[in-house]
Amino acid sequence: MASPPPPHPVLTTTTLLLLLLHNAAGAGSGSSPAVNPFTAKAAFIRYWNRKVPNNRPHPSFFVSKLSPLPAAASSSFPSTLPDIRARLPTLCSKAALLCPSGETASLVGPKGGGPFKGYSNANFSNYGTGDGAGADSFRNYSPDLNIAADSFRRYGRDSSGRADRFETYEADGNVVTANFTSYAGGATGGSGTFAAYAAETNGPDSTFTNYDAEANGRARGFASYSQESNHGESGFSGYGKNSNGVRETFASYGNESNVLASSFANYGESANGATDTFTGYGVEGNVPENTFRSYGAGGNAGVDTFKKYRDDANVGDDSFASYAKGANGGGAEFQSYGNSANPSSTTFKGYGEGTKPNHHIGFKEYTGENNTFKGYAKTGVDFKEYHNTSSTTATLTVSSEAAASGHQHLKWSPEPGKFFRERELVAGNRMPMPDIRDKMPPRAFLPRDIATKIPFEPNAVSEVFGVPLDTAMGKAVASTVAECQRAPSPGETKRCATSAEDIVDFAVEMLGNDIVVRSTASIAGSGRDIKLGSVTGVDGGKVTQSVSCHQSLFPYLVYYCHSVPKVRVYEADIMAADSDEKINHGVAICHLDTSDWSPSHGAFIALGGQPGEVEVCHWIFEGDMTWTAAD
Repeated sequence: MASPPPPHPVLTTTTLLLLLLHNAAGAGSGSSPAVNPFTAKAAFIRYWNRKVPNNRPHPSFFVSKLSPLPAAASSSFPSTLPDIRARLPTLCSKAALLCPSGETASLVGPKGGGPFKGYSNANFSNYGTGDGAGADSFRNYSPDLNIAADSFRRYGRDSSGRADRFETYEADGNVVTANFTSYAGGATGGSGTFAAYAAETNGPDSTFTNYDAEANGRARGFASYSQESNHGESGFSGYGKNSNGVRETFASYGNESNVLASSFANYGESANGATDTFTGYGVEGNVPENTFRSYGAGGNAGVDTFKKYRDDANVGDDSFASYAKGANGGGAEFQSYGNSANPSSTTFKGYGEGTKPNHHIGFKEYTGENNTFKGYAKTGVDFKEYHNTSSTTATLTVSSEAAASGHQHLKWSPEPGKFFRERELVAGNRMPMPDIRDKMPPRAFLPRDIATKIPFEPNAVSEVFGVPLDTAMGKAVASTVAECQRAPSPGETKRCATSAEDIVDFAVEMLGNDIVVRSTASIAGSGRDIKLGSVTGVDGGKVTQSVSCHQSLFPYLVYYCHSVPKVRVYEADIMAADSDEKINHGVAICHLDTSDWSPSHGAFIALGGQPGEVEVCHWIFEGDMTWTAAD
């Protein structure tokens, strides 16, 4: 007699629920791995599947950004800002957020301590105060950090004959802040050097308040300071005030940087015999903003030289307000100043006004556009080979010969390959690929349940994350919020997404629920020549609509998403330049209607043409994405 078949296993309610959750989390996941069903990540994937029910793969570049928090942590999270702040230390580590570290205790070392190599986020406040001769070297200090916050307040104050050197300091960092308030105040003799300081950083913010104030005979050099940095600010307020014989040199400061701002307020005020040299300052920078307010006011026998200042820079503005006002025996020389590649503006307000008769201010081979001279000193000013190339008349009258001579500007050009024409997207074409690396610090999305509890405004974010608004990170937060609140451009529909759910909702709202998201697969080929393999137009190469999303700098992931009509989107195999080896798979978008773009947009500088005359294409960079209707 045959034995009966084994009984069917009994599925308990709990077991059945686990199976259903696991299947729901994995549905349509494609290349993305299975995830724990009791996490915020799994909850979002189930949300995606409900909103976009086309069973398309969930790309790993998106899934990797989802919150790793357990689902229970989201549902039980507090609602009030102080309670959220109290949970922050645990939240930062478990949710993969970008949180500042607390200030460490102030280091107290022996006289002549150092060198300090490989330090990170240390507090050197009051270090070396009153010390005698010696030297401190900070080399490779705080490199490659997401958030660097170093304090050198009152460092070397009232010291004598001390030398310090900051070399390769805070290089390759994200959101780096350094506080040099009252550094070397009242010091006698000695020197300081900042070489390759904050190079290639993102959002550098350095404060030099009352730096070298009341110092005697100090020499300070800033060489290759903040080169190739992105969107930072340095403040020199009260720097060298009431000092005696202080010499400052800014060589190759802010070169090739992007939107770097420097503020010199009350710099060298009432100083005696101060000598400042700005050589190659802001060369090839993009939109540099420099403010010299009450610079050298009331000083005695000070000499300032601006040589090849802001050469080949793109746009940018300089303001010299009350510069050298009331100074005695001062000298300022502007040599080859203002050779910007694209029109910029410089304002001289109250420049040299009220100075004694023995001062000298010279403009030699000075070329400027949109320059304004208001309240300018009537004596001691020499304009030699001054070229006013602006279309409007400056307040100060310039000789007709000089005004008519004009000047041939060099063209500032974006990185090769950053913009290109649609005709270049053909198999076999060799072209440069720009640096498409994601230079933002790594972070994850917050679950929507938590993100909605934090008001999207600078003060609330500052309170929750302990980010002072006067730090680099605080300024980045305020900048992101301001950009999100900006009115959309003509034809643009925009939204800032503070959660992954927000991105999906906006894409569905604009394109429907049968959609696909794409990004360039990797950074292979970045920054060098490549060759295109197979090129395919999305939706058969038809004109379509897309939603593009770009990262913003914030403690958690925030994306600026906007709907872009009249585009074509392409996918292309990227090959090594001199072989048929496939190294990447790229996504490119071509904007067909550029009529509302600014004439000074870098695309027209690189490609020629005017708004509305040419289409503009670019790659989708690492970390960014574009959504389209499914093929």
